[in-house]
Parts: sequence; structure tokens; C-alpha cells
Amino acid sequence: MAQSDITHQPKVLALILAGGKGERLMPLTEVRSKPAVPFGGNYRIIDFVLSNFYNSGLTAIHVMVQYRSQSLIEHLRRAWRIGDGDRQFVTVVPPQMNLRRGWYEGTADAVYHNLNLIQDASPDVVAVFGADHIYRMDLRQMLRFHLDRQADVSVAALPMPLASAQGFGIIEVDRNDRIIGFEEKPPEPKAMPTRPDRALSSMGNYLFNTDVLLRALSDDAERSGTHDFGRDILPRLLREERVMAYNFRDNEIPGLNYYEEPAYWRDVGTIAAYWQANMDLLGETPLNDLRNAEWPIRGESSRGLPASLVNCYVDHALIGEGSRVVEADIRRCVIGRHVKIEPGAQIEDSVILDHTSIGAKARLRRVVIDRGNAIPAGSVLGHDGTAAVPFPGVAASDLTVVPKAVLPQDVSKPRFSST
Repeated sequence: MAQSDITHQPKVLALILAGGKGERLMPLTEVRSKPAVPFGGNYRIIDFVLSNFYNSGLTAIHVMVQYRSQSLIEHLRRAWRIGDGDRQFVTVVPPQMNLRRGWYEGTADAVYHNLNLIQDASPDVVAVFGADHIYRMDLRQMLRFHLDRQADVSVAALPMPLASAQGFGIIEVDRNDRIIGFEEKPPEPKAMPTRPDRALSSMGNYLFNTDVLLRALSDDAERSGTHDFGRDILPRLLREERVMAYNFRDNEIPGLNYYEEPAYWRDVGTIAAYWQANMDLLGETPLNDLRNAEWPIRGESSRGLPASLVNCYVDHALIGEGSRVVEADIRRCVIGRHVKIEPGAQIEDSVILDHTSIGAKARLRRVVIDRGNAIPAGSVLGHDGTAAVPFPGVAASDLTVVPKAVLPQDVSKPRFSST
């Protein structure tokens, strides 16, 4: 869709749901919400959904926060000051407790508590999107689908391998893409009629006609339940409204390279998925190439010196601004900003977040290190199963995670975890 088409669009208000705990991503979410977790060396996870709206010319955006929100609020303050504050804005909306005391009880409840934002803006369409996935999407194309199909609600959907679809809402559609069935996280997902090895999964991103959304939320508030869009709102709307499935595979991003995975979308809800999505950024032909000037991912503005590499071997790596690497061996790594790596260090298949120092001759393999850590000289992490007492709530695998602000004296302390 051409940039000029933006002027012919209806008025759209975006509500970004950024209040989730992200418990499966512990310990990275021990001190921050999932959307605030750093990613790709220079970004936070929330930057992807916000960049999609910004690049699509949809810039009236409320970000609804809740748990451990300070890190996210500070990031938005620094990185997302846009527009005139009237028609173009990114504003943070903490729990207001307008209607009752307590935290939001579900995704729909979060929006219901802030109906005044919708009523004050009087949009034609309300976009309700999550903030914790890695993907690029032109929202104008989904909006055009919504209008052309005369939908009351449009749900972004993605065909997914049947074996990995249990953790998502599963959609059943007719031949015209109208949704006729919806089941939230079923133990046995229903296969697509034309693809017996695939299930059509909801991405948790919705477009609502405003009047339909207001009625649905008011009705839901009077009922018992989880007050969730997937579990409660959508199943009821199927019987009353025209609810359509927008296939994300039909979305075309400008500047996409031939080697990139079409319709790349990742739920980085676990440490393993988060690590793999970082690895997908690497190499000459990455599955998800962020070097796309036609659809840039916006993050905090660069203010530091360029990275400095002195007598190093570096292969398949991203290295953030202000980092200094001296006589080290770096292979298949994503390294954040202002990271210091001393001589003789060997690091492979790892994600190192900002303001971390790696001591001389340390050997790290398949490690995720949170911000602000100091790894002592000679440390060995991730080799031959070394490191760690598991962090509570994290399943064991072959990755080692170092939570934020670990004291540097002893790498055998239980704050290090295999995950």
C-alpha cells in the first residue's frame, strides 16, 4: 500500500497490551516486564510492535503497562517521543483502577478499565495488539482487509506447525476467511482443512470497529470469567458479529530480502525461543534481517561511541555501540551496548546484554547474560554442562542464564542457571 493511502484511512487508535509478567522468560523478567526485555543488541521487544505502527503511519498509541513497568516506562520516554502529542503520540497508561481496585484481570479487562481513552478519541477502529513478539507487519494492509471484508473484528492469524500450536489460540475459518470457531490453547489443536500438518493460530492482534468493541467489553464486564480477548470475547462475538481472519502470510513488507523467512513471527516467551530469535539475526543471510531501511525497527537513539574491536576474531556477530572487545574470539553472538570483553575471552552462540564485562580468558558457550554483570577472568560457563543451579520456574536445557546484577566473585553461586 502506498504511503499516500494513509490519508484515506479511517481514524485508528492503538492500544498496546504491555503488562504481562512473562513468567516463562524468567530470570530475564525478574526485574522487568517481558516487553522491556532487551533484544538484538539495540532494542527492546516492544520496539517491534511500535515500529510496525509507526512505519504504517498509525501513530496514536497508548501503551498499557502493569507488572514491573519502570524499565519499560523509562525506555518509552527515551525512545518513543514522537509527534505533536495530539494526533501523534506514544503514551504510557498504568492501571488507573477507575472501575474497581486491583490489577487488571485479563487482556479485555485492561481495555475495559480504560474505556475513557477510546471514548475521548472517538476512533473508527481500535487496534488491540500485544507487545511481546518479534515480527514486522504493515498494519495498513490488515486495515484494508478489515474494511474490504466489512469486518466487525479482524484477527491476525498465522498457519503454524500442528506440533507446536498448543500454546496459541486456534482459529477455524470458512472458505471466505470468516472465523467459525475459536479455541484458546487447546491440548489437541484442530488442523486446517487444506493443511493437515498446520493449525491456524491467532497472533493476539485484533482490529475492532469501535462500537463492537465497546459493546463486547461492557457485556464481558458483567459476566464471570477470565476477561480475556481469546478465551471470552472472541468466542462470544463469533455468534453475533462478522469476525474475519487476516492471514499474516499475505502481508508484504518493503525491502525484504530473498533469503529472509516469509511472515517471520516469533513468540519469545521462553529463554530458548528468545535465544533462537537472537540467533536468527546473525549471518550473511539471516532469517530476520534488521538492516532494512524501508522498514526500520526504531529503538533508543544512538548516543555512544562506535564499537571498538582490537586484534579480535569475530564471525557472525552483532555488537552494540560503545562496546570494546580486545583480543577475543567471538562467534555467533549478539552483544549489547557498552560491553567490555578482555583479552583471551572465547564466546560463542551467546547473547550478552548491555553494560556487562567479560574477564580475560573466560570461556562462554550458549550463554544468555543479563545487563550489568561482571564475569570473572577464567570463568567457564556452558561448556560440558558446567554452571548452575536452575533458576526457579525455568525448565532445564542446554542454555545457561546469568540474571541481572550478579555479584562477580563466584560464578558457582545459585543465581546462575542452566535453562
